[in-house]
Amino acid sequence: MRGPAAIARQALMFANPAAGVRPALVNGAAGVIATIGQTPVSVIGFTVTHGKIAEINAISNPARLQRLNLDMPQPR
Repeated sequence: MRGPAAIARQALMFANPAAGVRPALVNGAAGVIATIGQTPVSVIGFTVTHGKIAEINAISNPARLQRLNLDMPQPR
């Protein structure tokens, strides 16, 4: 999928008002972990090129999320 409008439409389809979003390092780069309560529901990594987001990779499959070693510090 390409372009900001297509990305925004896709993001809205999966938006959950109950989810919290925490900044995270994903493979050493900028990303976020979305949670509901203390349970991770997705991990999203961003590839930034020349100051712009060039690529977004997301994992939301519960089985794959369970296999990840997620460090979930408590929010301040």
